[in-house]
Amino acid sequence: MKYKFCPQCGSELKPKMAGDDGEVPFCYECNRYWFDSFESCVIVLVYNEFDEIVVCMQDYISKVYGTITAGYILLGENAEETAYREVEEELGIKLDNLQYGGTYWFEDGDKLMHAFMAYSPKCELKLSQEVNSAQWVKATKAHKVLFPDSPGNAAMGLLKQYVKMKNLQFED
Repeated sequence: MKYKFCPQCGSELKPKMAGDDGEVPFCYECNRYWFDSFESCVIVLVYNEFDEIVVCMQDYISKVYGTITAGYILLGENAEETAYREVEEELGIKLDNLQYGGTYWFEDGDKLMHAFMAYSPKCELKLSQEVNSAQWVKATKAHKVLFPDSPGNAAMGLLKQYVKMKNLQFED
């Protein structure tokens, strides 16, 4: 979000030098800078002992492509807490641990995605209302059902990391 007016008092913001950050919108009434802001989310690739990952279909995202579990970081949560919560809410899986997978900038919507991989023994999925369907898919074939690879595609980035980590090869 690019601020034009102060969210506290409503005054029009004016550019003001903020050290190495250059000109930043500033409220002279509140004496405060308003840096551009963005949403922070998590995305979690859940895998099992058979080198399968959970691929979800969520109609509000796409009726064509699958995705992996993701969600917004709530006020007061850290990224790891959010990852555990989202996987339990959307898939009914309680995770024991997470592996950090880096961050991805998702330009469509100005979101910073905090990526993780997490192991779960193969189990039945208990889906939330947000998920239309989900299934365990061979990691080596998942690229065929996920959104096509593109810059900022965190799901595909995580899948590539997983395939490399496990010394696997994508199947045509």
